[in-house]
Amino acid sequence: MLKPYLDSSVIVKRYVSEPGSSSVDLVFDKGEAGEICLATSIWNFGEVLGVLDEKLRRGWLAEDEFKTALENFASEMARMARLKVLEVVPVVTPILVDSWPLILRQHIYEADALQIQTCIYCGGDVFLSADKELIDLAMKRGLKALDVKKERKIKELFSL
Repeated sequence: MLKPYLDSSVIVKRYVSEPGSSSVDLVFDKGEAGEICLATSIWNFGEVLGVLDEKLRRGWLAEDEFKTALENFASEMARMARLKVLEVVPVVTPILVDSWPLILRQHIYEADALQIQTCIYCGGDVFLSADKELIDLAMKRGLKALDVKKERKIKELFSL
């Protein structure tokens, strides 16, 4: 079964309409149907909350949109984990330690290195993101990586 790894930028697009949201919806639909198993880091839950909060503070989301996004995020993640179509990977010492050389060699943030190493650690088949630099780095590390804003490529991969 295909296991795409979702970084936080992908998850946000599920709950806030942005370029790439339609691709993310297709991936989540495949997961909810039990055709694929999604994977993400527990770290991303905090990042998603931070992004949603920032969008609220900047006035890019109204209070009701913010609350709806939070409620949808929490309920969908819990439901998908219960259905065993979402693997939430904990932040464990081996993932963190393996991210340190990437930080030093590529000069990236710990959070970005953590994304790549978590995908490797959980055996993700494809790294999904909306961050071009992170996608390029994931590919340099030998991962198959796709930008969710490229809907045609997402449809091809997931045979939609």
